[in-house]
Amino acid sequence: MQNKFFLRLTAALLLLCLVLGGCGPADTQIPGETTTQPLTTAPETTAEQITSEEITTEKTTEDEPSTTVPVTIVPTADDPAGTDSGFAVHFIDVGQADASLVICDGKAMLIDGGNADDSNLIYTYLKKQGITHLDYIVATHAHEDHAGGLSGALNFATVGTVFSPVTSYSSKAFQNFVKNVEKQGKSLTVPYVGQTFSLGSATCRILAVNTTSDTNNSSIVLRIVYQDTSFLFTGDAEREVEEIMIDRGEPLSATVLKVGHHGSDTSSSYAFLWNVMPQYAVISCGKGNSYGHPHDEPLSRLRDADVQVFRTDLQGDIVCTSNGSAVSFSVTRNRDADVFAEIGGNSTQTAPPVNTDPPEDAPPVTDAPAETPQGTDYILNTNSRKFHYPDCPSAAKISEKYKAYFTGTREELIAQGYSPCGNCDP
Repeated sequence: MQNKFFLRLTAALLLLCLVLGGCGPADTQIPGETTTQPLTTAPETTAEQITSEEITTEKTTEDEPSTTVPVTIVPTADDPAGTDSGFAVHFIDVGQADASLVICDGKAMLIDGGNADDSNLIYTYLKKQGITHLDYIVATHAHEDHAGGLSGALNFATVGTVFSPVTSYSSKAFQNFVKNVEKQGKSLTVPYVGQTFSLGSATCRILAVNTTSDTNNSSIVLRIVYQDTSFLFTGDAEREVEEIMIDRGEPLSATVLKVGHHGSDTSSSYAFLWNVMPQYAVISCGKGNSYGHPHDEPLSRLRDADVQVFRTDLQGDIVCTSNGSAVSFSVTRNRDADVFAEIGGNSTQTAPPVNTDPPEDAPPVTDAPAETPQGTDYILNTNSRKFHYPDCPSAAKISEKYKAYFTGTREELIAQGYSPCGNCDP
């Protein structure tokens, strides 16, 4: 009887709930029983309901990129220039020495670092550029004015690969360079001719290394191509290396030439310039240096080839940027410097038109050169400390203020500190 009573009571209660619409099977839980929720569609969660605790590490910015938050580019080790694209070469003014910083698509390479005394300068320069990692360091050769200041770079920035034509050299500056490389757990790598590597989207190619046993001629010659522009770095390689590269058919053409050996007459021959055909050239040398760099002869050859020249001794730090099809330059001082002044004549690169008509009372002009005194064995350039045969074309281009005539032997001249011309080879 009791069971029938409870069954009737339960049925009545259910009927009453249905009639009133206030409850249902899902809303009513009988004590002691477990109910299950119906399979219904859950309401969507709004943005206000999401808390930071609900965001897991599985979600990345790639899942839902922001279109409203501005992006600020900050220089980092992976992005030293503060940008993800572009190409620039910084020809750093290290006096009578060499140092070039190449940046492409946020990747960086330092080619030479000046003298040991320039270590602090290189350290500071990298710091100002925000470069804490160098993908490559290239010591073109072991002389101090190229490798000495690289210790400063290694004390500020980490490095990926270090290229050098030799792994040991007797100078203290080079030995300190090696020690600082080893402190980073790295070692010197001797590259090979034809080796290529990438710096961002630029392609770098080794054109020469250890061509002869002479330290200058051991220089790494490096060509960098960025889209339709190219850059050639020759270290202190001299005419012998230039001729060998020409004979091998190396790809020498370049928009910008880093002039070899600080503008010495031992480099930048006519044949070499003919093969490079640069539009621009940069000479790294010190003001009033004891070597007389840049020498008159290569300056004259560059002017004859209609090359626009920049010089660190006159213009300080020089920065060349490329947009892939053309290059532009900025200098820290003396933008309109007359880079050809010491070789005489109309040496300004953008000289205005001049009136070439002589005045009516001027004496007749002849093409005869200045007469060479009888008995002259050699003509001297007292600025570049070179000596030439009297009929050498380079001798005819020497400014009169630097020209001297000598009668005697070549041994006497060499003993006085002169060296033979590379063209006429007296």
